[in-house]
Amino acid sequence: MAVLNLVQAINQGLQQALIEDDRVLVFGEDVAVNGGVFRATEGLFEQFGDKRVFDTPLAESGIVGLAVGLAAYGLRPVAEIQFLGFAYAAIDQIFTHAARIRARSRGRYSCPLVIRTPYGGGIKAPELHEESSEAFFCHMPGIKVVVPSTPSNAKGLLRAAILDPDPVIYLEPTRLYRLLKEEVAEEAYITPLGQARIAQAGDQVTLLAWGSILERSLRAVRDYPVEVIDLQTLSPFDRATILASVAKTGRVLIVHEAAKTGGFGAELAATIAEEGIMSLKAPILRVTGYDVVMPLPLLEDYNLPSEQRIIDAVEELLRYS
Repeated sequence: MAVLNLVQAINQGLQQALIEDDRVLVFGEDVAVNGGVFRATEGLFEQFGDKRVFDTPLAESGIVGLAVGLAAYGLRPVAEIQFLGFAYAAIDQIFTHAARIRARSRGRYSCPLVIRTPYGGGIKAPELHEESSEAFFCHMPGIKVVVPSTPSNAKGLLRAAILDPDPVIYLEPTRLYRLLKEEVAEEAYITPLGQARIAQAGDQVTLLAWGSILERSLRAVRDYPVEVIDLQTLSPFDRATILASVAKTGRVLIVHEAAKTGGFGAELAATIAEEGIMSLKAPILRVTGYDVVMPLPLLEDYNLPSEQRIIDAVEELLRYS
């Protein structure tokens, strides 16, 4: 197996999707000639030509609107938005059209599109380049939200997203693009949507995380009896795996880099409170970003959950018997 980083795994996944299905199209700002802002689409334009891989004007609403129309008429568009913060300009197309086509047409049409976009902090980029607003998209019925955390699941989740009959927001953790490398199977494979994975086994605390913060969480708790669950898909999320772990450990820590108020951790905490409260031995704790606009580089590291904040929360939970 080849050793790939996250960008290379995504590139391989896109290449295989384009080979397997001529309905798959890849487009967005600078994805063709330049190979994408992070080079995730490098080489695809040369291999598949400008009918399958093409550049668009700098207009996010137009990119998603084009994807909606192509998907509704049977193609499999994979649109790239250069940074998640730029997707706000396309919210109307995503929420008002992509998410509703199945319901609006009483099932006669679906909208099998994928919107890929880098998200999250850790690269000290300007404003709107490090957004972590995943909860915003999880709130809209009709959309699936996927967040890979390793090269292997990035490739498998991407293939599953492209094959899915409904719209998928595929959030690529920018900080991980070239941070992690691992062996990735060369053949095409699927990592099912809606299923979490246990990234570290443990029996005293359940830690829920996703995206780039999973890597930091694993480093923080490697010497603790903590079961770390990588959600992989936020909408729909894997209730069964989470509740089974909570029943075993009785203590829950949720870690994410988005703001605390209204963050996706709040939904997870509410679900555990509703369906697993009898298992709990301690309050559910959250370690998150602060309720501020993502700071510019000087304060960025202060805003993101640190290893020490995660360790402090785990030790606080372990003090409950």
